[in-house]
Amino acid sequence: MSTKAITLILQILLMVCVAFILNGCLNKQKTSSNAKSQTNLYPSDVIPFMDKWKILLGDGTRSEELVNYAKKDFFYVENHGKTDWVVYKTPNSGITSKTSSNTRTELHQKKYWKPKEGGKLTGTLKVQHVSTSGDARVASSYCTVIGQIHSDEGHENEPLKIFYKKFPGHKKGSVFWNYEINTKGDNSGRWDYSTAVWGYDFSYVGESATTYPDEPKDGIALGEIFSYEVNVYKGIMYLTFKADGHKTVRFAKNLLKSDFTTKEAIPEQVLKVYASKNRDGVEHENAYSGELMYFKQGNYNQANGKSTKSETYNGNIAKQYANGSYAEVWFKEATIGKAIKPKN
Repeated sequence: MSTKAITLILQILLMVCVAFILNGCLNKQKTSSNAKSQTNLYPSDVIPFMDKWKILLGDGTRSEELVNYAKKDFFYVENHGKTDWVVYKTPNSGITSKTSSNTRTELHQKKYWKPKEGGKLTGTLKVQHVSTSGDARVASSYCTVIGQIHSDEGHENEPLKIFYKKFPGHKKGSVFWNYEINTKGDNSGRWDYSTAVWGYDFSYVGESATTYPDEPKDGIALGEIFSYEVNVYKGIMYLTFKADGHKTVRFAKNLLKSDFTTKEAIPEQVLKVYASKNRDGVEHENAYSGELMYFKQGNYNQANGKSTKSETYNGNIAKQYANGSYAEVWFKEATIGKAIKPKN
């Protein structure tokens, strides 16, 4: 074989080797890029409505801008199978708002609206964890609030709080919603009226600090996916709850006219739950009519070291996370927008 032929063969082999090496580098770079795109997702990449909200986290961090925003251990993205989820995590004790003893990693709607104008909020989620410590006699033990309507005027009460609650040792928990009366006069006699969706309502408590009611037969387990829709249309709050394997449940509540204007109208449930607190106030005839409202969504942990006597490890967040003293909620879908006319 001539020298010229050998040289040509060597040149071809060199070109093949270079091409092979470059291709390997490109594939490695592509793989690295794909891995980065998965691990560096922001909540706003999963649920695009984040520009409509601000947030307060369980360590007291606040942010007005949530596009391309995340915070390790509080507000971030987790992937499970083929689904990305926005995680809202908060300890039993941290830094919270000036009007509450409970920590939250929770969205706060920027736009305010009145009941006649209304609005619509949806969420598809699963609750991954609630505090494993607390006092079973206290109704707010072992639970978190996953959606709210909050008033920004008057007494700043809450016409809606959607709860998830699970007692220790139970596989299934309860989903229920509370309506807080908009108290006439001062606000010392305020109270919530609770309605069960699946499982129990707010009023089911233990006989002692460590004894629990029977496990709900139609409850929702940790990790079980369910959804809610809150549609306030012309002053009426329409609620819809759905979950596979469970009956779809719907409710309607007038926010413009009160059902609780006399002491005789106070439900027996309320007298039972608030017996020790003497909360027997009555409501404005016009309920929440004319007040500015806003939605909230995420994880408002109801466990604390005071009323529920939940373990807080002196506020050490890492120890709380390591020992079950926290709440964790995952959302895969959520929307916010204008109210729509109900089909029925």
